[in-house]
Amino acid sequence: MRRLSTLFVLCAWLLASGAHWDLAQGFGWARMVVNYSRTMPLQEAVRLTFSPENLCGVCEFVAEGKTRADAGGSSATDTPPAPDSAKGKLFFATAPEHVFVCGPAPAPSWPAEHFLADACARPAPPTEPPRAV
Repeated sequence: MRRLSTLFVLCAWLLASGAHWDLAQGFGWARMVVNYSRTMPLQEAVRLTFSPENLCGVCEFVAEGKTRADAGGSSATDTPPAPDSAKGKLFFATAPEHVFVCGPAPAPSWPAEHFLADACARPAPPTEPPRAV
């Protein structure tokens, strides 16, 4: 129980300190290096990844999120961004939700001959079972 509470405190501290933005930025850089290295040498791909002129959607999203968090976060009076401002940004899509329906399940249909095997069709045991003395 103590480990679980320590884990929760650590997660809360990391989120409060903004480590989730660093994690997202690392993801963006890794994605950029992989994409650039498909068409050019690795050294050139790393140079382009970290140049300030080549910002990807993740980099812009993280920069905007960090400035928003430093400015005090979003409040309930903030208006949602227009659809044009979301163009080119990374949105973490989730898998479609599964719908579970609770109710009586249909009874399995087992073959009757499996349970009603003829006793005469089975061979006799090789020896008599031991008797209690």
